[in-house]
Amino acid sequence: MTAPARTLPDSRTSADLIRAEEPVLAHNYHPLPVVVSRAEGVWVEDVEGRRYLDMLSGYSALNFGHRHPALIEAAHRQLDRLTLTSRAFHNDMLAGFAERLAALTGLDMVLPMNTGAEAVESAIKVARKWAYECRAGPAAGAPLGGAAHPFPGLTTPRGGFSPAAPARAGFGPFTPGFRVVPYNDLAALREAVDETTAAVLIEPIQGEAGVVIPDDGYLAGVRELTRRENCLFVADEIQSGLGRTGRTLAVEHEGVVPDVLLLGKALGGGIVPVSAVVARREVLGVLRPGEHGSTFGGNPLAAAVGTAVVELLETGEFQRRAAELGTALRDGLTALTGQGVVGFRARGLWAGVDIDPAIGTGREISERLMREGVLVKDTHGSTIRLAPPLTITGEELAGALTALAKVLTQAA
Repeated sequence: MTAPARTLPDSRTSADLIRAEEPVLAHNYHPLPVVVSRAEGVWVEDVEGRRYLDMLSGYSALNFGHRHPALIEAAHRQLDRLTLTSRAFHNDMLAGFAERLAALTGLDMVLPMNTGAEAVESAIKVARKWAYECRAGPAAGAPLGGAAHPFPGLTTPRGGFSPAAPARAGFGPFTPGFRVVPYNDLAALREAVDETTAAVLIEPIQGEAGVVIPDDGYLAGVRELTRRENCLFVADEIQSGLGRTGRTLAVEHEGVVPDVLLLGKALGGGIVPVSAVVARREVLGVLRPGEHGSTFGGNPLAAAVGTAVVELLETGEFQRRAAELGTALRDGLTALTGQGVVGFRARGLWAGVDIDPAIGTGREISERLMREGVLVKDTHGSTIRLAPPLTITGEELAGALTALAKVLTQAA
C-alpha cells in the first residue's frame, strides 16, 4: 500500500492565501494582511520570508514566546505516549497539573477546561450551583443576579452581560439573570448587588477594552463587598494572568484573593487550548458527576503542557521580566505622549495606547507598524494594544518603540 503524502505548508503567496480565505472562511475576524508561516521566540516569519516582531503574543496566549523549548519538549514527550482518554478514565498527567496549578494560585481545586469561553461558562454554572446549595438564609437558591464583565460575549449566555453592541445585536434572546455594572465604579456595584446576587464576575484589567486598569482600591473594594454580601468574587484572569502584569495574577497588585479564578490563553503555552476554573474547595466542591464536563478538558497533552507552563512560572523569572521591562515600556510610551500618543495605560508588559485620531485609526497604525516589521492589533477606534512575549529583550522592545515613533510621524 502506498503511504499517503505528507501534508505540507501551502506554497501559495500571502496575497493568494488571503484571497483564498474569502469565500471559505466565516468573516468573524478582520486580520492584518500578513500570513505567518514560521515562528520562534518573539519573531514570526511570513510565507515570503519577511520577519516581524510579535508585539501581540496571541492576545497573551504566547506569554512565553513562540515554541518555547521547555513547552515544545513537554508536548513532544506527551505526544509519544498518550493524548486523550476523556474524563471517563483517569490519566497519569492530570493530578500533577491540578496540584501545581492550585499551589501556584493559592486556591484549592481545579476544573480543567479548554477555552476561556468554556471557563467563563463553567464559572457561571458553578456560581449558581453554589448559591443554591451553600448560601445560608433567605437568599439560598437565588440565581446569578449580578455581573460586571466588559469583554464582548462570544457565546449567547456571555452576551447577556456584555455591554458591547457587536456581541448583542442580532444574537438574542440572551440567558437571563445578569446585570451589567460599569467597570471601576464601586458605588454602582454596591447598588447592583443584592440578596439575589450569586457572584460578581470581573476582569481585574480589561484587555479587549484597551488595557483599562481600575483605580487603586477597586479590587479590594469588590472583595470586601462580595464578602459582606455573601456572594462570590470571580476574577477573569484569562488574559491578565500568568505573568503578564509583572505578577502571577493581576489581583496580586492589590493583595486580593478571589473565590474563583479563571485562567486560559497562556496556560496552554501557545500549543494547545487549556483553561481552568480554580477555586476554593467549598465552591468547586458543589459539582457532582454528570453535572458538568468536557471530553477534552484535562486531556493528558493539555495537562503536560499546562504543567510545563506552571513550572516556568514557579521560578518567578517571567514575572520579574514583565515588571522590569514594563518600566521600559512605560518610559518609552511616556516619551511619545504628545508626539502622536494622547494617552496610555500600562501594567507589566501590557499596554493600551491611544493614538491621536488625526494621525490615524488604530487599524491604520497597526498596518503601518506591520510594514515596519512590528505586529500589534487595534481595538476601539484609535487604540492599539502592546503585549509582547515575556521573553522579549530590552533591545527588541526598544526597537518596537522606535518603530512606533516612526509611524506616528507618517502622514495619514
